[in-house]
Amino acid sequence: MRKLILLCLLCFSSLLHAAPGVFPDSTFNNLDYGLYWFGYGDTWQKAVPGQSNAYYGASKPTVIYIHGWQNGTTVRKDRETFNREGAGGPALDLADAWLRAGYNVGVLYWNQFADEGEVTDAEAKIWSATGPRAMRWRNSSGVYASGPSQTVGDLLFKSYKDNMAGYSGSNIRILGHSLGNQVAIVLSKKISDAVTAGTLNSKLLPKRVALLDPFYSNNAKSWLGNQWTGAVSRTYVSELKGKGIIFEAYRSSPVTSTIFIGDANPGLMNMTAFSELKPWYFNATQITEKHNAAVWHYLWSYSFNPPLITGTSNQAASAKTSDSRITTLMNGTQKLVHDQGAYTKEPSDDNFKLQAR
Repeated sequence: MRKLILLCLLCFSSLLHAAPGVFPDSTFNNLDYGLYWFGYGDTWQKAVPGQSNAYYGASKPTVIYIHGWQNGTTVRKDRETFNREGAGGPALDLADAWLRAGYNVGVLYWNQFADEGEVTDAEAKIWSATGPRAMRWRNSSGVYASGPSQTVGDLLFKSYKDNMAGYSGSNIRILGHSLGNQVAIVLSKKISDAVTAGTLNSKLLPKRVALLDPFYSNNAKSWLGNQWTGAVSRTYVSELKGKGIIFEAYRSSPVTSTIFIGDANPGLMNMTAFSELKPWYFNATQITEKHNAAVWHYLWSYSFNPPLITGTSNQAASAKTSDSRITTLMNGTQKLVHDQGAYTKEPSDDNFKLQAR
């Protein structure tokens, strides 16, 4: 079992996430990162400070996705988008329902930094610019080049604040998958610190953060003051909850919580509205597909009414569940466990049961 999980971990990013040709070759030949806005059908426009964008409105509610580890994707010229069919998801545009509801839909990319053969080398770049591989990035020939002196957290924070400087809305939601959940937490902390310091518009503080099959590696890290990434993340989340940010988390695979590789981080999960998804439409060996399911299940769930807690009229957690209800679940003493709908991909038939955390 250990060998199987190790193999699957090495294959986190082995599934195709976007059709070839969605992005031009220059996106992979040269260093490219930061905020992109999306329209229907995986159309996109990179956010550039001070320039108008066809897919962005300053007063709209906003959802921004952050991907995780991207081993081998640059050579394949592959980036995650809202077409997840190649990752085991439905043959649908998963941005569609959000766009129809009036949302700005974006992705914060760091894929060339995340393209490492060892997951912890990519993880280090989120927190430190002087980790095992510093801030090197990979091009489409598979060659690494020296990168900037800022961390991924710093680079994406700058892209976020510069491109949303004039934001006047009141609803920003950040989604982070796998390693990307750490980026989402670090980014939210940097936003919060800047708001507190009076250097950033308070409207840029996210209202809600979704951690999708979140991954934290085991063991203390020299590049993080000999602390575990999961422990620092817990400290940040505790502080951010005090600033009014709502946290929800969804676990869909054993990869992120096996004792051999990942820190299950129960202390952090207990701080969130925590749901255990059971994607039993995949078999026991399809761990990578299960890991990716958290992303498309969450995005797709916005198309349907919130699931219920079995035998009640009370709502469980999903992308469509209201902020107030997610807050109640976050502050409760129980977790949600997939009870009905586990054998079908479409979230419309999901129900959950409550269990002790």
